[in-house]
Amino acid sequence: MNKITKEFKNRKFHFFVFTFALLICASILLSCEESNIFSDKDDVELGKEMDKEIKNDPKQFPMLEGYQDIKDYVSGIGKYILNTSPLIKKKDIYPYNFQVINDTIINAFCTPGGYVYVYTGLMRFIDNEATLAGVVGHEIAHAERRHVTQRLTAYYGVSILMSFILGGNPDLVAEIAANLFVGLAFLKNSRDDEAEADYYSIQYLKSTKYYPGAITFFFQKIREEQKKKGQKPGDLDRMLSDHPLPEDRIEAVNTLLNKITPHPDPTKGVFTEEYQKIKEKLPPKR
Repeated sequence: MNKITKEFKNRKFHFFVFTFALLICASILLSCEESNIFSDKDDVELGKEMDKEIKNDPKQFPMLEGYQDIKDYVSGIGKYILNTSPLIKKKDIYPYNFQVINDTIINAFCTPGGYVYVYTGLMRFIDNEATLAGVVGHEIAHAERRHVTQRLTAYYGVSILMSFILGGNPDLVAEIAANLFVGLAFLKNSRDDEAEADYYSIQYLKSTKYYPGAITFFFQKIREEQKKKGQKPGDLDRMLSDHPLPEDRIEAVNTLLNKITPHPDPTKGVFTEEYQKIKEKLPPKR
């Protein structure tokens, strides 16, 4: 009996050491930049679930009803960027869906798997099609670079691994879903995420008809509004919360643009007249 007990204790100890070592390795791995325990399939499933939740909450997310020409216009810009830029690698993996939310909020956001949402408030705020393309390219980059599930990995990674080792934890899955859906907390981007999305927005648009630095028009407009109404004017609160805009972010984008040869002309590939016609068709403010 003593020999059996001793053997059992040894096995238990070895299992503990193995588990502990595995968790230490996982912690180191998950602290590395771009680590992600979620698969592309997981991103798609999370995006689908979040899309359902968004559409089941019309008070917070009033989807645009009717106005098919507006919806087709936004979707057309997104699909054009996807089909034109060779740098977008997951266009055949993610379903990429471009939708419009009818609200005065000046914002756009993307959930995992390429579900992009643009607010009519944003469309009223900007002045040309290239700016909208720059914002849409920025949101595509959040999906392509998998920023949301990277943040989920950093937050839940070791806990999920421990659950797998010890036999699963269904409550943890529910917790992840709750944090994703309540307030879209994990859609709040870090400075690094924003800088990377800006970079790829420029790279994506370089292959298109649009001025590649068009997102700078958006930044300029935000700065103008801040001068008029204070540091965080009301309709911009959500956008600045989800997409921080420190001065060094603007400088970084301008530096990127200055490195492009030949230097792109900010007066070409803007499509202001076409965009103004679309703006006139937007529904009245809610």
